[in-house]
Amino acid sequence: MNFTNTLEFAKQMDANDPLSAFRDQFYIPHVNGNTSVYFTGNSLGLQPKITQDYVLNELEDWANYGVEGHFHARNPWLSYHEIFPEVLAPIVGALPEEVVVMNQLTVNLHLLMISFYRPTKERFKIICEAKAFPSDQYAFQSQVLHHALNPKDCIIEVSPRPGTGYIDKQDILDAIKQHGDQTAVVLFSGVNYYSGQVFDMERICKAAHDVGAYCGFDLAHAAGNVSMKLHDWQVDFACWCSYKYLNSGPGGVSGAFIHQKHGSDTSFPRLAGWWGQNKENRFEMGPNFDPIPTAEGWQLSNAPVLSMAAHKASLDIFAEAGMERLSAKGKQLSGYLMYILDEINKNANEPIFEIITPRNEHERGCQVSILTLKNGRSLFEALMGAGVIADWREPNVIRVAPVPLYNSFEDVFRFGKIIEHFIHHEKQ
Repeated sequence: MNFTNTLEFAKQMDANDPLSAFRDQFYIPHVNGNTSVYFTGNSLGLQPKITQDYVLNELEDWANYGVEGHFHARNPWLSYHEIFPEVLAPIVGALPEEVVVMNQLTVNLHLLMISFYRPTKERFKIICEAKAFPSDQYAFQSQVLHHALNPKDCIIEVSPRPGTGYIDKQDILDAIKQHGDQTAVVLFSGVNYYSGQVFDMERICKAAHDVGAYCGFDLAHAAGNVSMKLHDWQVDFACWCSYKYLNSGPGGVSGAFIHQKHGSDTSFPRLAGWWGQNKENRFEMGPNFDPIPTAEGWQLSNAPVLSMAAHKASLDIFAEAGMERLSAKGKQLSGYLMYILDEINKNANEPIFEIITPRNEHERGCQVSILTLKNGRSLFEALMGAGVIADWREPNVIRVAPVPLYNSFEDVFRFGKIIEHFIHHEKQ
């Protein structure tokens, strides 16, 4: 697409956008009395306006029914979690029986690693990206230590090449091949939180399976951002949070994927909890664990209904918007943002920043990570003061994510104008 750095172009793009009306379904924060340019949906998504009603309904049913709400609430709590697989599965490209909503992201990551990281004398290595989100790094280290192994011997990190901000796909495939005979699990992010790089999950998964290893993904920055086909790609397991692109509230309930070939195997190792017990005899309170032969068999505890109500509000919007359309618009927004930033650099006396997110639209989603070359912190503070809510990452990266459900092309244009204003005043 041929972009133009004009307000007229941005407004025309918004006028032609079939998803533009969804913006009105969200609360947009205000800064200094004006509507903000909210570019941190990659950290915390905005609140859908229907969320309050969804949560209030459950509070009212709790008040009216007490414990009987498990059976008589408008959405009975006993089976509340069962409403999610049909609407969540298309977002991650799964079968309904392969997904379950439960716990928090890092809890789910640990639970899944208990199942899929079972090191032996021959296979004990974990291959991952360098600069994964810290919780992932801590989880990998603690799982290795739990098995009385040395993280330095077991964790293989693939790093960006010198002078680049993201990881070359071939380097990932080469690392898997190099360490294949000793690899137990290949475990990457779907989207790297720092650079915004979308990894080639299909190729990574195939390479892992070719060497006899399991393959899993942390989809914290991928779920609700990019289109995926976890089932078709034969991904073994994955987990994600719901409070970023899935707009389900701070600390919102999370999700997990276990491929059908593992979920249907009730002998597959896992930590057991009573909510993963066969529904036919769950309330007999028997002594022996008989897991549900789906992803639900990994559940530990009953549903956190209030958190799930907020999750349902957002997923109902996703079902209406459609993940394919959202992913396509997200790439357009980030592509326009890159164009605007390139124009600013071109018109400056010297480069102001570098974009460390891949240019290839197949390797990016909504997020664009901007490596500032000078006065980065001052630029970030100027953006915040002018009503842009963005994200600063040490030592000098500004992360911004125009989200297709509630951001517009005009938001991107405004963002560029604020940067230009900052540069103009810096020169004076």
